[in-house]
Amino acid sequence: MTIDNKIKYGKLIPVMLCFFAMGFVDLVGIASNYVKADLGLTDSEANIFPSLVFFWFLIFSVPTGVLMNKIGRKKTVLLSLVVTFASLLIPIFGDSYGVMLCSFSLLGIGNALMQTSLNPLLSNIISGDRLASTLTFGQFVKAIASFLAPYLAMWGSLQAIPTFGLGWRMLFPIYMVIAIFAILFLSVTPIEEEKADSASGFMDCLKLLGKPFILLSFLGIMCHVGIDVGTNTTAPKILMERVGMTLTEAGFATSLYFIFRTLGCFSGAFILRVMSAKRFFLISVCCMLLAMVGLFAFHSLVIIYVCIALIGFGNSNVFSIVFSQALLNRPDKKNEVSGLMIMGLFGGTVFPLFMGFASDAIGQDGAVAVMTVGVIYLLFYTLKIKH
Repeated sequence: MTIDNKIKYGKLIPVMLCFFAMGFVDLVGIASNYVKADLGLTDSEANIFPSLVFFWFLIFSVPTGVLMNKIGRKKTVLLSLVVTFASLLIPIFGDSYGVMLCSFSLLGIGNALMQTSLNPLLSNIISGDRLASTLTFGQFVKAIASFLAPYLAMWGSLQAIPTFGLGWRMLFPIYMVIAIFAILFLSVTPIEEEKADSASGFMDCLKLLGKPFILLSFLGIMCHVGIDVGTNTTAPKILMERVGMTLTEAGFATSLYFIFRTLGCFSGAFILRVMSAKRFFLISVCCMLLAMVGLFAFHSLVIIYVCIALIGFGNSNVFSIVFSQALLNRPDKKNEVSGLMIMGLFGGTVFPLFMGFASDAIGQDGAVAVMTVGVIYLLFYTLKIKH
């Protein structure tokens, strides 16, 4: 490996630590279940928390694309980490409804800033055909933080450290410390950024939705994150409803989802180097479709676990493929396209809301039906991927 390559890949380390911090947002799934139990909320009331987190992607993603044109991608990522740090600090002082609403709002804002700026920042280090596989590896690192969250919450709920009295909220200070390291590490890492179009504004970003493929990719991201947050939130409820598990026992379902999503990201980083994105995308979506059929048809514990694992593996590479396809479609508008794609994470607000209403009406089959709509759309999107 040449010195230049060593320097380039050395810069990936702090960026990947930021991807780990990006995964903090997924703690909202298991956290909402604990808050529901603590405060005695209904499904629709508890699902407000993940919906609130992803609501901010609608508000902040496109403005963040404009902000990147003004201050640069690295400074925007650092700003996002500071907001994330604040969101993780707040729950240490309590878990009332208002406190958790404030914490999850800041977590959503910080993550909207981070996801919009971190992906194009990575494109300043890695470009071309390797971008999709490197984005997938970043999603693998992100997924590690995601699947650790339920274990940390369970560990805290079992009073592993009773002197702090935080219970399941112990996961917040642990992730807060990692956020501090990410801020320090990235701030001292020099990354040369390409010159952005500083004249590009809010309306210039939104006009890109007039491009058919960009619009389809935007909707694809909405479906991906809707399935992601939906499974994260609903998997434990399915086990509690159908098998009679307690919340602590059912929390493993969320970890199982993220374990297989992590394995999918890790394997996808290598598979995408030898297989076309279109073919791998089709395989991934078929895994999720098979899982949805299984969740409708069977109530066996083993089969439910298999279905959750299939959704985790199938959904693991959807984001990186759709995101990279959109960037490659308009390489002259990376910041703007990134803002739009991350705005698509608003699907994390739309899906849980509909799933909450559907599950209150007919049980968790209703929530599965809402996710199935997203899977069917992704099957349609497969036809639009060129290679």
